[in-house]
Parts: sequence; structure tokens; C-alpha cells
Amino acid sequence: MDRQPVLIGDRLELRPLTPDDWDALYAVASDPLVWELHPANDRWQEPVFRTFFADALVQGGALAVIDRSSGKIVGSSRFQAYDPANGGSVEIGWTFLARSHWGGTCNREMKRLMLAHALRYVERVDFRVGERNLRSRGAMVKIGGRLTDRFDIAETASGPSRHVVYEITRESFADGPLSPSGSASA
Repeated sequence: MDRQPVLIGDRLELRPLTPDDWDALYAVASDPLVWELHPANDRWQEPVFRTFFADALVQGGALAVIDRSSGKIVGSSRFQAYDPANGGSVEIGWTFLARSHWGGTCNREMKRLMLAHALRYVERVDFRVGERNLRSRGAMVKIGGRLTDRFDIAETASGPSRHVVYEITRESFADGPLSPSGSASA
């Protein structure tokens, strides 16, 4: 599976993140409200975000999210933890968008593009979400994510944080709100 494809939608283009994207991406990430509900709610601080950015480059799978109308970077997401066993799975996460792109169709389009790409290669896509991050949990429901009984504990600067796991399978994607037949309804 290519974890750093170029994916083009109506409003967004996703492309591999590069070191040259630092300034533009940090301009988005430096807004404390972007991270307000996130378990790592200090990620707006430059040293913390620098670690996040460096990890994204090292891990591979990181994508810059570009607003096609302006050509500006408006966020980022990642494909990570690719496992080809048992039909295959990959995780989509570490996603954030500029507040100017909240509440509309951008998250839906980004996730639809990423899911359509991933589900060509794997049977299941997982999403780890901070248990208390109600904004992200609500977004997962809107795109057809199913809450599983899986969870993990991640260490953050403020201590351990429980993450719940949502999943979207190839079958649930085809029948869900992001499918071509369901995209206008949810």
C-alpha cells in the first residue's frame, strides 16, 4: 500500500508531507483552539509541534492537506500502522484542520479520499480517538465509523490518555455515508 499518495478531491488535495511544509503547517497548528479537545492539547506550542512534525516525517504516511482554491496548506493527516495480515488494516489519524475548514465538507472529503485509497489495499481502517475528544468522536460517527471495544493508553504531556478505536471496513464504507450513494445524505 502506498501510504503517501497524491489524492485529489473537489476542494482538497492531499500530498506527501515534506520538510519544506514546516512553516505553513505550523501556521495552522499554532492555533490553540485546534488542539483544545485533543489529548495532546499542548501541540500548538512550537517545541511540541516540532516533535510531532519530525515524527510524521520519520514514520512516513504523512500527508499535507491543501485547499485547492487557495493553494494553501490547511492541515495534515497520516496513514500509519499498515498491517497486510488477515485482509489488511491501516490506521488513519494524527489529523487536524485549520478552524477555517471546520464544520463544512473538508473533513468528509479528506476522509473519503483516504478511505477510498486505503480500502483498495486493506479490509479495515482504524481510527484512534481520544476518549474525551467529543468533536473527533462526533466526526467519526458522521463519516460512518463504528466504535469497537478496542482501546489503548497513550502517554501525553499531561499524563496517560485513553484512546478508543473506531473502524470502517470495506463493506461499511461502500454502504456508509461517504459512499457515492450516501455522500449527499449525511
